[in-house]
Amino acid sequence: MRPEDLLTRTPTAEAVARETAKLPQPSEEAREALRRSLEAASRPATPAPWPALLQEARGKMDSRYAEPATSHRGGLAGLALVVSKRAFRRVFQPFINEVLRKQVEFNESILDALATIHDVQREHARTQATWRQEMEHRLARLEAAAGRAASGGREDGPLPAEPPTAKPGPINKG
Repeated sequence: MRPEDLLTRTPTAEAVARETAKLPQPSEEAREALRRSLEAASRPATPAPWPALLQEARGKMDSRYAEPATSHRGGLAGLALVVSKRAFRRVFQPFINEVLRKQVEFNESILDALATIHDVQREHARTQATWRQEMEHRLARLEAAAGRAASGGREDGPLPAEPPTAKPGPINKG
């Protein structure tokens, strides 16, 4: 689709306003459904703690610092090895920090992205649940109307129009 297909001078804004004025007023039930949908869509996302599946990774995000030096060897050899490991770490820690700096930045970025994806999925699930409830409500109303029509009952008029649901969030499946 090209931009010139979307932006036109016809119909004019006045013509659209005239045609809009001819539309019937929605029922109170339809207005209430729209109000609930808009309120649900405008609610800010609730801040959530880090997901449990990322907690352990978050604790290991900074790879510059190792666990305390240990040795499985006993006696004097084991003690000498632990002391030499500690001395090596103390002397070379600034170099280790510099070598692993980019890795730590990358780890932080990946974990932030995963947490964002988790939040988006959680918000999408909340939106889908709201949408599902709305569809179940509409289906129940349609089934009730069909039941009344099948039993010979006369319907007093068409069902009130339901407004389209506002779907918050960056993911919209259509």
